[in-house]
Amino acid sequence: MARWCYRHRLVVLVLWVGALFGLGAAGTSAGTDYSNVFSLPDTDSKRAYELMTKAFPESSGDTDTVVWRVDEGTSARDADVRSRVEPVLQEIAGMKGVGDVVSPYASKEAGAAQISENGRIAYARVTFAEEANSVPKDLVQDVVDTAQRAERSGLQVELGGQAITRIQEPPTGIAEMVGIAAAAVVLFLAFGSLFAMLLPIVIAVFGVGLGMLSTMLLSHVTDIPEVAPLLGSLIGLGVGIDYALFIVTRHRRGILRGMEPEASAVQALNTSGRAVLFAGGTVCIALAGMLVMNMRFLDGVVIAASLTVVLSVLAAITLLPSLLGLLGPKVLSRRQRRRLAATGPEPAEASGLAARWSSYVQRRPRSTAALAFVVMAFLALPLLSLRLGATDQGNHQESTTTRQAYDMLADGFGPGFNGPLQVVAEEADTGNLVATIRETEGVATVAAAPPADGISVINVVPTTSPQSEETDQLIDRLRDDVIPEAGVEAHVGGVTAVFKDFAAVTGDRLPYFVGAIIALGFLLLLIAFRSLVVPLTAALMNLIAAAASFGVLVAVFQWGWGTELLGVGKEGPITAFLPVIMLSLLFGLSMDYQVFLVSRMHEEWVHTKDNARAVRVGLAETSRVINCAALIMICVFSAFVLSGDMEGAMAGIGLAAAVALDAFILRTALVPAAMHLLGRANWWLPAGLEKRLPHLAVEPQEPEPTVPEPERVPHARVPESHGGGDASVVHGFIRTAEGEPVEGAVLTLLSRGGTRLDRVTSLADGSYIVAAPSAGAYLLAATAPGYAARARHIMVADEPLVYDVELAQGEMDAVN
Repeated sequence: MARWCYRHRLVVLVLWVGALFGLGAAGTSAGTDYSNVFSLPDTDSKRAYELMTKAFPESSGDTDTVVWRVDEGTSARDADVRSRVEPVLQEIAGMKGVGDVVSPYASKEAGAAQISENGRIAYARVTFAEEANSVPKDLVQDVVDTAQRAERSGLQVELGGQAITRIQEPPTGIAEMVGIAAAAVVLFLAFGSLFAMLLPIVIAVFGVGLGMLSTMLLSHVTDIPEVAPLLGSLIGLGVGIDYALFIVTRHRRGILRGMEPEASAVQALNTSGRAVLFAGGTVCIALAGMLVMNMRFLDGVVIAASLTVVLSVLAAITLLPSLLGLLGPKVLSRRQRRRLAATGPEPAEASGLAARWSSYVQRRPRSTAALAFVVMAFLALPLLSLRLGATDQGNHQESTTTRQAYDMLADGFGPGFNGPLQVVAEEADTGNLVATIRETEGVATVAAAPPADGISVINVVPTTSPQSEETDQLIDRLRDDVIPEAGVEAHVGGVTAVFKDFAAVTGDRLPYFVGAIIALGFLLLLIAFRSLVVPLTAALMNLIAAAASFGVLVAVFQWGWGTELLGVGKEGPITAFLPVIMLSLLFGLSMDYQVFLVSRMHEEWVHTKDNARAVRVGLAETSRVINCAALIMICVFSAFVLSGDMEGAMAGIGLAAAVALDAFILRTALVPAAMHLLGRANWWLPAGLEKRLPHLAVEPQEPEPTVPEPERVPHARVPESHGGGDASVVHGFIRTAEGEPVEGAVLTLLSRGGTRLDRVTSLADGSYIVAAPSAGAYLLAATAPGYAARARHIMVADEPLVYDVELAQGEMDAVN
């Protein structure tokens, strides 16, 4: 497929561009229909919601508040204050799309309820005709501008509510654009080539673009939460850029080692492309693990994120080869192309900092593993105080009008005013229940609404804020003690109760979810690498990474270490659904790095059966690209702090921390150190299990030698398949530095992985011919008694390669 896409690059490119513009047109005309369904079946808050919907079906529009505060010594009831506020409220009430405005000046009863006891703070309720997501932003902005026209010295006007929050959000795509720009800088520094830098970004843009447009269309046929496209683009950008990076890096390495661009692209897709396909599958499986939670809200997130990952993988294995075909050798920088032409192919052995670090880990595995584990354990300590809940407008930045309105209402009417509870009873006579609730510890005020259809709603304002643990305790007290003692069939609902139930259900089901995705990941790695220890190590490392990343999340967002500096608002509990989403993404991304790292180790182990060499070579050849990919993901995820969405910021910071810890500590230190300590046990698999497991190869099989055993070959000959198949030959002369032929020298042709493909002895005139099974990169070694050995990397094409070897006496063995 890679060869077909490479050769038919224009067709592939046109198909992808057509799909992008076609879905773009369809998505633009259809619009979106996102819906946040937070309620859970078989919960008390869900039953309360169903009863309220039955009794008050007309209360469907979004209700926001206009809040004003006057200076000390004055009152909101003063005539000059009323003369400024009342006209703007009347103007807002007359706007098209505004259903109703309840002013504190409308009646004595409203004034008593909507003006604080000290008279300094008052509010009006503005009910729109539609839900918050459907209210036009222009209308909301008109309401805000009109209300704030009443401001003057000594009179502050702020607005709060879901519709108001929407106009504070930065323009859509800002976080994505910043993340892409940061990734572009990292890619350019890594590749040194503009074209190579653009390739991963183009792949990510196509994958994320098609994923988000498809999600927009799917929102009309199923429940997709509003946060799903944000999370889908977050994971799509990360994996899209990373997957393309792995393939492009392998392709560039092949060209630098002398391969033709087409052969290099095919090899890159046949090696790194397989790993990308496998890694994408593991991410989707980890995301699908969220279905174990049985929460409708998460189903839409699974659809959006999985669809984006699938499209990113498809773009990497089909669109990317076509773009590589368009670029040809220009995927290298000018300096690299000049050096390749001047000095020839690069050696295949890894060198530089990555190789030195790999050798260091091999020499000191115990100290490396111990230090890495201590760092991860220290970062995981804050996890012990994790508290799930919900964020609200009290967590917004202090400069926003919604945060100002939230704080003003809390000051004037008590901390619990922003998160009232609704006790819904299935009977009209609730006098005894109201009296009992009023005497309950933690209750500030109680107000019963007139019953409808035999259903009564009692509004309960706690003395503590919606995010307080005391409020959670009050909900439990009402459900477990107060309502049963009153002998009334009633349920506790409201936004605060819904999120408390959501957090409780999440905590109860989380162990099953974690167990499911670990088991699926274990099974995949077991089949791929034919080992029990490798998947066990991966599962343990994933748990360590999750604990440390959640420790960072708690320290930042729950303890407030740096929230204002990051511009994400005030500290509070961790959003209830975030652990499930983060764990899915984290396990998927961790499996990606594990696959890319261990697949190279496994390839070397299959060829050499030397664990130390396999771990050393695998780490040396993959650590640089893994770290580069991680740096890109960190940039992309961190940029989502700019999304204007608290959940998006939490997910971005949490995943950025997880990727950094996973790539820079676990995969480059703890995992290889542990594998050095475990030795050959890394690759142990019971014989009975080996026979029963299906075969799923992440890396391609080495081509089988097409020549007889070398011991029966006195000298080389052209294989029979040459001229009609893919095989080729290398021939030349073995001579001394003085030009004398060397008879009886042994020439050995090895694959890049170390497999011996052919061995011959030179003739009296020093000539030799060895057979190569196909075009590609090989190692040619020459040895003769009394001479130093020589080993050189060569590139074999479809035509025979002429290669002369010079042997010298009295030199150090060049192979060793």
